[in-house]
Amino acid sequence: MKNNQILRLLLLPMRCLLFIATFSFCGIIASKSLTEITHWWSMLASAINIVTIAILWIVCKRNNTTYREMIRYEKKKKSILKGFLFVIIMLLLGMGGMYLAGWLCYGELPYLAPVMIAPVPPFLAVLNIFILPLTTTIAEDGLYLGCGVNGIRSKHAAVFLPAFFYALQHSFIPMILDMKFIIYRFLAFLPLTVWICFRYYKGASVSYIMTGHWLLNIATTLQIAATSFNPEIYDMLL
Repeated sequence: MKNNQILRLLLLPMRCLLFIATFSFCGIIASKSLTEITHWWSMLASAINIVTIAILWIVCKRNNTTYREMIRYEKKKKSILKGFLFVIIMLLLGMGGMYLAGWLCYGELPYLAPVMIAPVPPFLAVLNIFILPLTTTIAEDGLYLGCGVNGIRSKHAAVFLPAFFYALQHSFIPMILDMKFIIYRFLAFLPLTVWICFRYYKGASVSYIMTGHWLLNIATTLQIAATSFNPEIYDMLL
């Protein structure tokens, strides 16, 4: 049991390392700087999500459990009103965190990093509307909630340690060697990840969390699709 807990703790920084390694490797292979490949972040994120899901599957098999059991998914009737309010709070915290971080780091309100919705080939933008939100929700919530919150015995560590790495991974999506950007991305997601981990620890339905998470990522992929089909929108943001 102790070895299993240690393994789960070691998995928490996994996605941070995967993003750093993947962006660095792709930059070397393409003979381009990290800045030149940032617009591909959503494609690389989807690939890393799939790798993460595969690792979570291995963890589940090793522990003779299922993904649903790992994340405490209960197939029972949920309150539509509670679910709606939960998702609204997630959306407000997500947007509020980004605006606050932008003000603290860049002195602008609102501030949204244009690179996050940079255009890609239109057919890939459409494809990723279906791939990125789903794989991100399964991968991140499985890792930080299933392995993190559920795998740590200490009350405070069970909330703040997964929340820390949950937010930190965004500092490398995309990977830009600029400390202000790294801090901005971390602060932008920290309020949301702390709240998610705390509410989950307190017994909130993981289906509420996953629904809100999916919607947040859907919004991002739709913005990327918009700039991909209409690059002039992106040019206006620069």
